[in-house]
Amino acid sequence: MRALLPPTAVATAALLLVTVTGTTPAAADRNPAPDGSPLIRVSHGDPYADCTIGARSPDSVVYPGTEVEPYLSVDPRDPKRVVTVFQQDRWNDGAARGLVASWTTDGRTFHRSTLPFSLCAPGGADFERASDPWVSTGPDGTVYAGGEGVDFTRSTRSALLAATSRDGGRTWQNLTTTHVDEEPFFNDKPSLTADPNRKGTAYQVWDRLDNDPPGPGALDGPGYISLTRDGGRTWSRARPFVDTSAVPNTQTIGHVIVVDRRTGTLYDFFDRITYSDDLSTVTEAHYAMVTSTDAGETWSAPITVARDTSVPEVDPNDPTKTLRAGATLPSPAVDPKTGTLYMAYEGSDFSGGSFDSVQLVRSTDGGRTWGTPELISPRGVPAFSPSIAVDERGTVALTYYDLRFLEPGDTTTLPTAYQLATLPHGDVRRRSERRISRVFDWLQAPFAGGYFLGDYQGLVADGKGVRAVLTETHSDAPQNRTDVYTTSLHIP
Repeated sequence: MRALLPPTAVATAALLLVTVTGTTPAAADRNPAPDGSPLIRVSHGDPYADCTIGARSPDSVVYPGTEVEPYLSVDPRDPKRVVTVFQQDRWNDGAARGLVASWTTDGRTFHRSTLPFSLCAPGGADFERASDPWVSTGPDGTVYAGGEGVDFTRSTRSALLAATSRDGGRTWQNLTTTHVDEEPFFNDKPSLTADPNRKGTAYQVWDRLDNDPPGPGALDGPGYISLTRDGGRTWSRARPFVDTSAVPNTQTIGHVIVVDRRTGTLYDFFDRITYSDDLSTVTEAHYAMVTSTDAGETWSAPITVARDTSVPEVDPNDPTKTLRAGATLPSPAVDPKTGTLYMAYEGSDFSGGSFDSVQLVRSTDGGRTWGTPELISPRGVPAFSPSIAVDERGTVALTYYDLRFLEPGDTTTLPTAYQLATLPHGDVRRRSERRISRVFDWLQAPFAGGYFLGDYQGLVADGKGVRAVLTETHSDAPQNRTDVYTTSLHIP
């Protein structure tokens, strides 16, 4: 979600929520991607179709059968054991009915389970809606799921939630509220990372917006962390680990931790945004990172990674039609053999500020210094929502949506496709690309602060290649506007 407003307005305009269902098996649809790889549908049915909880006002609109904003994790011991998570039944004014997981043990046939993060889910947490699904698998196979619970009518609470699965996503236990606040505080954009070296250890990070007292000139948005050392049975008390108090009206957003398996070092990436006194405009924004060498106990001072040059995401042929994608949210990765750090992000450096492309920066010295941005998506084509992963051979893979199929003058549809770019050892000169989705109309997506496929999608290294998860739309299907798909892609 993109927090460019005070917490109250952010909660209104930019929350992502999802609903969860029980452990009903679902047969997979295997529609081939253009390169011949099987594109498998992982979202089947609507477990929250009968849930009536969560209407915020007479103007609240829920989009039934919509699945958006997916993420995924692969068991490091077996790449066929995959868990995907996503929002189910998106609301137009924030979040979804609940969050759902879909799991497989053979990499092909996916089964549904419900994440207990909202009241629509059986045994779910006491929140009207849910958002921001995330999932990560530890070295012992423990699956950690995270998300956000939100109330709009009974209260103004926002909470960070976590649960674990020890059977590959079939069932979920240890439902924990790691942190909760009432307005004027608002918690936003959590992610969750299992430590690949330390069994039972995982980290949940997010930004906590403080507009107390409410009004212009009083916004603060530090980064917060909670962690578990016992496999998700208990989580530490939330505490700030990235400070923003030195510069008035400054917030962070998009915290994501990646871990260097060679050294155990943790790197947290985020966007740091400063606003004018009346909070109406952004005066400065840049991506930064902090480092921990003691498993999250202490953290370094921030280091600047790159300027945030993203611009509003819109339909190029009709800028009144706003889109909602991955601007302000970094996607980091670390090479498992060399420790080279990468960060992909949306920026307008290569379009003169006209539209966003997918950009990449890297560091070969543990994040102390960073290179200049490199263009990954095709020049002259708007591109959105990058995800990045690095495989065991050092091949860098990036996925993203782009609009190369949009014809001039077309204002009724927005043809969109999902692309995979690969860079052997990160070498942009050796870049190759292939399309991994069909071409679909983005304007069929639910409208939630923009036509919404999700603030992020997912990509992970997967043995001999990578596995992606993505959202596509359907035309003329008001009861099933979107579905979530996954595919495992071999990288030569």
